[in-house]
Amino acid sequence: MAVKRALVSVFDKTGLVPFVKRLAAVGYEIVSSGGTSRILSEAGVKVLTVEALTGSAELLGGRVKTLHPRIHAGILARGDLDAAELSEFGIDRFDLVVCNLYPFRETVADPTATELEIIERIDIGGPAMVRAAAKNHRNVGVVVSPEQYDEVAKAIEGGGVDDRLRRRLAAEAFFHTASYDAAIVRWFGDDEVITLRRVGELRYGENPHQSATVYREPGAPAWWAEATQHQGKDMSFNNYADTESAWRLAADLGEGAVVVVKHTNAAGAARGDSVFEAFERAWDGDPMAAFGGVIAINGEFDEGVAGALADRFVEVVVAGSVSEAALQLMAAKKNVRVLTAPPPTTDDLDYRRIHGGFLAQERDHVELDGWETASEREPTSTELDSLRFAWVVAAHTKSNAIVIATGEQVLGVGAGDQSRVGAAQRAVVKAGNRARGAVAASDAFFPFRDGLDALADAGVTAIVEPGGSLNDQEVIDAANERDLALILTHRRHFRH
Repeated sequence: MAVKRALVSVFDKTGLVPFVKRLAAVGYEIVSSGGTSRILSEAGVKVLTVEALTGSAELLGGRVKTLHPRIHAGILARGDLDAAELSEFGIDRFDLVVCNLYPFRETVADPTATELEIIERIDIGGPAMVRAAAKNHRNVGVVVSPEQYDEVAKAIEGGGVDDRLRRRLAAEAFFHTASYDAAIVRWFGDDEVITLRRVGELRYGENPHQSATVYREPGAPAWWAEATQHQGKDMSFNNYADTESAWRLAADLGEGAVVVVKHTNAAGAARGDSVFEAFERAWDGDPMAAFGGVIAINGEFDEGVAGALADRFVEVVVAGSVSEAALQLMAAKKNVRVLTAPPPTTDDLDYRRIHGGFLAQERDHVELDGWETASEREPTSTELDSLRFAWVVAAHTKSNAIVIATGEQVLGVGAGDQSRVGAAQRAVVKAGNRARGAVAASDAFFPFRDGLDALADAGVTAIVEPGGSLNDQEVIDAANERDLALILTHRRHFRH
């Protein structure tokens, strides 16, 4: 397609001037409006303004400028089929539309934005032009992102935008307006519309016979999409799932925490005087389960940790930063994926796929206040610190979950058990003799005293749990009988 005439109207001016200059250099006529035309003119680009083209001034403070027959007929014209009618009315065709929309999502995210300011960011003319150009993609190319500028400019410089590229640009344009409209619907609050973009194929799913893909919600923060992968094989379905779990837990445990995750549950977690000490303590939580796991470091992945991994098998290491010395050491383990990433946010929705739909919920938040001592014995300050640490880990562990810890180190985790006493027994087995003098956290209440007794028999001295069982008094009496400190949080943290 020989490109001759472009309509340019963008809010995001990133890379615009160099792109349009490349168009002008191959004989493009540039038609533009408002602030876009002013910026291009100041940059030395010859521009025909929309007002000069339509013979109509901007109306309503600029809200009406491109909604005009001379604009939309020029976009929607079907080559020779409409040539006679265009000639009758003196209208010229557009071959390219370059348009991106008002920043609605960004305005909604601004806590200082008023309702009136948000409404003014609902673009009308922009989506109309984009959709018109995308509909007429057999005759018109449509560009909605600065990321497309170089590809389109190269195509034009090489002779024109071909059918295949125009069709791909049109699909991107319709997705652009669809996700934009979905954001508006979400803001109104009448419905929760989800738009997802496929951003990559994975080698396979949880098992080799399953195909898999990774999707992203447009405009939403995504630590994994913003991460830098420094080395290693491509991330797999299981890698993404485990790293998400590990990175969220490390973030909640705070600066300096190191987490070892296997099958989305913590095999170990710790904090220490250094990242290296925290790593060693986290690994020692369950060295057998740590084999082939994911390491998350809320801090810098340094040379000490990299050296410790020399003879240990892990799939992924994710951290806030990584030293050059650590990367040099890890280069010998070329299959290990090393990522640095921003921390995950907690203000998004948590989705779960079900047949024909989704379940959606507010993401769980861990609170460390509002706790009540239910037993006769108060926890010591040392026990209380350990209980807080264990409670955060329990909230990130599959239910039924019991976490045994001492200081800021996990010693044993019972995860995903069908019964609470079963989870307690598994945590005790993992902790072994280290359970003596340790504390424990339960993600939900004890329905009977048997779970507490299993922990007390192993030497646990303090327990934190939500409470709320019909048998709470039985459990409290058992704690008093065993001289345990029992804390009730009045908040459950099921994770299925």
